[in-house]
Amino acid sequence: MLRASQILVRSFALALSAASLLACGQRGPLYLPTAPEAAQRATLPQTLRPPIFDDAPETSVPAPLLPANAR
Repeated sequence: MLRASQILVRSFALALSAASLLACGQRGPLYLPTAPEAAQRATLPQTLRPPIFDDAPETSVPAPLLPANAR
């Protein structure tokens, strides 16, 4: 049989879970935007894995020159 503290903790966790799902910050029905401005927005996969550009100029730093007696 469940003790009073277990019942209290479980009911509190259930209420907290329900409140977090209901109050997620979204209002109104969800929809896919069809406006022209929305066509240039990044999608979720593009946001999670941004593209890597291979044609970027290389910005390598040359190794520092050491004096002959430093070796």
